[in-house]
Amino acid sequence: MTDAESPEAHAHPLKDQSSPAKGQTRVTSILSDFDWSWRGVTVRKTGARVPFDAAHLSEVFHWCVYFLAVIFSPRLRGGPVVGFAPDPARPWYLIWPSLFLAGGRPARAGETPDIWMHFEDQTRSRPVRLPEDDKPRWNFAAHDLSKSTVAAAFEAAFGYSLSLNPLTDSGEAVEKGEANGIHDGRIVTLPCPPQADKVYQRLIDNRGDDGLMEDLRTPTIGGVPVVVFIKRRPEAVRFSNDNSDCWLRPVEDVFSSDEIDAIGRFCSILKLDWGGLDILRDRASGLIYIVDANRTDMGPPIALPLPDKLKATYALASALNKTLNKTRPQAVGEI
Repeated sequence: MTDAESPEAHAHPLKDQSSPAKGQTRVTSILSDFDWSWRGVTVRKTGARVPFDAAHLSEVFHWCVYFLAVIFSPRLRGGPVVGFAPDPARPWYLIWPSLFLAGGRPARAGETPDIWMHFEDQTRSRPVRLPEDDKPRWNFAAHDLSKSTVAAAFEAAFGYSLSLNPLTDSGEAVEKGEANGIHDGRIVTLPCPPQADKVYQRLIDNRGDDGLMEDLRTPTIGGVPVVVFIKRRPEAVRFSNDNSDCWLRPVEDVFSSDEIDAIGRFCSILKLDWGGLDILRDRASGLIYIVDANRTDMGPPIALPLPDKLKATYALASALNKTLNKTRPQAVGEI
């Protein structure tokens, strides 16, 4: 056996992740991912809570419409069989519809896949032991995507800094937790006493021309940006994920060639083979800042119109097939 991340790795057996026959068993397995109450559900893996309110029920409805559209859309040919470990990829993660439209599927238990992909919705991933084979392994070395690690990789790749020292720097800053997906950012004034498990970063003025804040959500495969989701929301909820609307744009319309190269270096330093990046462009300087990276990104964004959701998923499916046999570039920096 080969340890994918460390000599102390414990074996996590590959579960049957394919999508056929045993529908009732699959539904039961998916439902077991959550703790249920009359007020809402809590995701057991991450602790994220989703209340039963009108806004969230509307999001569930729109996601179901997208999911059905994916299921009934034509599929590409020649997609890979992917072995997810230690956890299966559920349909609400962006890899699932992308793999489906690519003509691929998750590996069955005991089946040798075309590619292994580390999949665990955690900021810091567990080690995983895999069978000895010559199959590509994606994201097994991207074991730490905490905010401080992401900021260090960003500085190494881009040559300028996002991080601030709360004791010595001055002015407005963003205080946020180290973990992924918690959306707990708040504006503070430096200097200030640092809080445990918090990072302090530049406050980026990422307003668009109409005053809405714009997040450039950028899925990447093999370090290459595939599409850009421009997620827009009012300044009052700038740190949330409650988008007023969302636009789909080609990568070349949003980033320069130098920025695309730097994004590739960033992914290489983090060993991120598949993932979603949250990027902000500062209105005054024009510089971009990568403020978050996620190996288990969800999507496409609910606020994106359905035709653009499908267009983006097909683009990711095509890129997934083209990238499968490519070797990840070596890191050009250290963190």
